[in-house]
Amino acid sequence: MNRPMRRQKCEVTDPVKIEQIIKKAGVVHLGMVDEGKAYIVPLHYGYIYKDGGLTLYMHGATEGRKYDVIAANPNVFIEIDTDMVLTSGGEVPCEYGANYACVMGEGTASILTDVDEKVMGLELIIKSQLGRDFIITEPMTKLVNVIKVVVPELSVKMNQEK
Repeated sequence: MNRPMRRQKCEVTDPVKIEQIIKKAGVVHLGMVDEGKAYIVPLHYGYIYKDGGLTLYMHGATEGRKYDVIAANPNVFIEIDTDMVLTSGGEVPCEYGANYACVMGEGTASILTDVDEKVMGLELIIKSQLGRDFIITEPMTKLVNVIKVVVPELSVKMNQEK
């Protein structure tokens, strides 16, 4: 992911701004490769953002395609976006644009089996999505799978020109 950003004036490096984007968005697009073909799933998430890296926790049913794909190939790509607004530019279509903020990165996914980590992940998801704390019990963890995605390096862009 060490490619320089083409539009460097849009690059975000401030950790506070980056976390604001992650916190506000609420949905991640998790990209995977299933037998050579792209497969993307939108998921709600909880997160830990620390030292420029991002760890996401997502949950779902106890079985399904995304778990099979992750088991076969744990390499994933995440995309989180927010504040998408089209901007008018005039009479020519090329003069139109968009304001946005987005976070992207390559990562590694795993399906959690450790009960304590599943509890933590589910509590982070609830806190992130609902803004409240709930207690998750061990029996609750048996009802869902929890995916953990570790993204060591992020690419973050924001365009707020108009």
